[in-house]
Amino acid sequence: MLALEEVGIATPQGPLIERLSAQVGAGEVLVVMGESGAGKSSLLAWLCGTLPAGLSGSGRVRLDGRDITALPTAQRRVGILFQDDLLFPHMSVLDNLLFALPAGPAAARRAQARAALAEAELGDHEARLPHMLSGGQRARVSVLRALLAQPRALLLDEPFSRLDMALRARFRAFVFERLRAQAIPGVLVTHDPHDVPPGARVISLDAEAGRA
Repeated sequence: MLALEEVGIATPQGPLIERLSAQVGAGEVLVVMGESGAGKSSLLAWLCGTLPAGLSGSGRVRLDGRDITALPTAQRRVGILFQDDLLFPHMSVLDNLLFALPAGPAAARRAQARAALAEAELGDHEARLPHMLSGGQRARVSVLRALLAQPRALLLDEPFSRLDMALRARFRAFVFERLRAQAIPGVLVTHDPHDVPPGARVISLDAEAGRA
């Protein structure tokens, strides 16, 4: 369970978000929509502990009952996906996944990474470099890498926006299915109502009002 409690984010000019509270259960997705400048990406940055200088945050974020508000980013175990896949271009697909896996026996880690690739129908791509993959394949590898890091919550900052319509629909299903299977709460920022999974709660941020 991911819980946001009375969250506020402000610039020196005034508030972006005021008193936002929400809960996201295991495998569920909270969708945040709104105009540019309404504070959507700033909310995600606050949740993962990377709020830019010049912005201030207040409130609490709890993950599985633990208050993680003051924890450094590396200790929060909150993953994030962006519009760009951000794969390491000099590493093979397999090495990109191994980079995310926690420490352990090398053979077991390679087996886990290969199993993830096989499940995503990328088992024969492990030796390829990212530039050798299609956009959809890179997107799937980026999701696998994020999930292999074993996050307790996953933030999605418009990760579908650069894909064409047909690929976008397949990739959405791929992501949401894995969140459900691994019982990970997700927070999705998007401009597109088609990205909203069935039954998801939607929060709209108003750029002029500066609040949810």
